[in-house]
Amino acid sequence: MDQLRQIEAFTAVVQHGSFVKAADRLELSKAVVSRLVLELEARLGTRLLNRTTRRLSLTDSGAAYHERCKQILDDLAEANAEASATAARPTGKLRINAPLSFGNLHLAPLWGEFLKLYPEVELDITLSDRVVDLVEEGFDLGVRIGRLQATSLVARRLASDRMVLCASPGYLATHSPIQTLQDLSEHSVIAYSYSSLGATWTFDDADGKPESVTVHPRLWANSGDTCRAAALADQGVIMQPAFLVGEDVRLGQLVELLPHYHRPLLDIHAVYPSRKHLSGKVRAMVDFLAQAFMQPGWA
Repeated sequence: MDQLRQIEAFTAVVQHGSFVKAADRLELSKAVVSRLVLELEARLGTRLLNRTTRRLSLTDSGAAYHERCKQILDDLAEANAEASATAARPTGKLRINAPLSFGNLHLAPLWGEFLKLYPEVELDITLSDRVVDLVEEGFDLGVRIGRLQATSLVARRLASDRMVLCASPGYLATHSPIQTLQDLSEHSVIAYSYSSLGATWTFDDADGKPESVTVHPRLWANSGDTCRAAALADQGVIMQPAFLVGEDVRLGQLVELLPHYHRPLLDIHAVYPSRKHLSGKVRAMVDFLAQAFMQPGWA
């Protein structure tokens, strides 16, 4: 127990950058926090912090130890939250934000099953490809696709997906062949507005080496469904996730291009504001989604 208090004091000092701020956060005196950190260093037989009159900095040992301690405290907080949540009955309104296409295709079929399992929960679903602030806009839970931004949100990975470069047979029959990545610069492209790539698309080749091409979109859309519809109408090349276009490729309505090039996998996460006092309805939904996507249908 004493070592846990020492670890909490040490991580608080690192997080807040001073003994005074750490003491305020822990509701202890500065002297007690200093003593706990000194006791931890003595226990370990190594210095964790460099102290000067102006600033604190981690030693090499301290930096490595801090990473492990932070993970331990996070795991402990999650274990405590899980234990508390098991006693909390899922009930009340659950507000969820999720991406539009993914929400319609892969989440909408799940809501009825969840409501049958938890009849005292009321779902309020908002679909939008805009990344909303869950706390500011009052959401209990969000589903995020792609790289998570630096955030205080807690994330649980649900699944992964790959990006598919494709076009319709009708488009390919009336345009020059696409045999190299650079060929894309000569073709009509339908681009997704929220993509961080813009008009410069970067892929890894079969050897893992990055290669970029500048494309010339004739249509930009903030909806993957709109991009897909334009491609199906023979209007150009798209790059969309397999959860959206995988079935079209299987049916031959779209043709995958340059399969030896690939983009990093897209991780799909459930995110929520805090582990602390996690409600039963949020815990139930996160566990339900994790189970539902253990073997995603687009894989």
